[in-house]
Amino acid sequence: MKTASLHESAHSGHPGAAPPAAGRHGGTAPNPGPADRRRPLRRRIADQSRAYAFLLGGLLCFALFSWYPAVRAVVIAFQKYTPGSDPEWVGTANFTRVFQDPEFGAAWRNTLTFTLLALLIGFAVPFVMALVLNELRHARAFFRVVVYLPVMIPPVVSALLWKWFYDPGAGLANEALRFVHLPTSNWSNGADTALVSLVIVATWANMGGTVLIYLAALQGIPGELYEAAELDGANIWQRVRHVTVPQTRFIILMLMLLQIIATMQVFTEPFVITGGGPENSTVTVLYLIYKYAFLYNDFGGACALSVMLLLLLSAFSAVYLRFTRTKEDAA
Repeated sequence: MKTASLHESAHSGHPGAAPPAAGRHGGTAPNPGPADRRRPLRRRIADQSRAYAFLLGGLLCFALFSWYPAVRAVVIAFQKYTPGSDPEWVGTANFTRVFQDPEFGAAWRNTLTFTLLALLIGFAVPFVMALVLNELRHARAFFRVVVYLPVMIPPVVSALLWKWFYDPGAGLANEALRFVHLPTSNWSNGADTALVSLVIVATWANMGGTVLIYLAALQGIPGELYEAAELDGANIWQRVRHVTVPQTRFIILMLMLLQIIATMQVFTEPFVITGGGPENSTVTVLYLIYKYAFLYNDFGGACALSVMLLLLLSAFSAVYLRFTRTKEDAA
């Protein structure tokens, strides 16, 4: 029959028969045309455009509030600049004047001392508190809130609270010492104790976020490692040394870098609590920058000092990251 012959010719190798279409599970796929080849490229361009569109807001904020002021500060560091007048190029005169300032050496010495004390006092405390919180079985959420609460207090309010706490007359610190029959202290009013007092304030006010970061890192350590250490007879200190510290090494190194950068830029505590005194014992680099800009009306000197601090922190960060990366590769 005619219908049967047509059906047979469709499955035969007759030259006039059309090639079979590619099936779902086999067959030869047709070659993509120019439109099909352009479609993945268009899709990639569209995806990248949407991604950059979402990033545009953040990039604009960084450019307007971070990058532009930084570049502008570098330019002003080589100018004699007063708001409302035309700037005048003076070369390195601002750097020379700042370097010859008697407060220059004291500011750097106090800043470096503050950073060192913050590492000795304030770096280990959050890690120990995170270890304690990680071992709690009851009221863990409550104590997390208590530890993080100082971070939610505005820095100026926190500094004013501690200023009253350190008051040598009716301050709570000396009242507590009198209650236990111990000698009182001048705290922030003494040249020998002021810087240590500020370190205590900064540690209390900022350790909450660090504790939570450490706590998250500790909870990510597999429990099998501790169980294996216990089977080997390791005590709690050996478990911390051989399990906890190696497993949180990266977090510890990064938080140490961030703390050094932050403490080198301390300003709120000396500004609110001590005003740079007594006897310039708490004048820091950032506080001296503030004095140049808003007390001396010398924006060129303030920017020159800012550039010095920027170069120091950049060089330190580069060396620190290179050294830690070499250690990680060697390990």
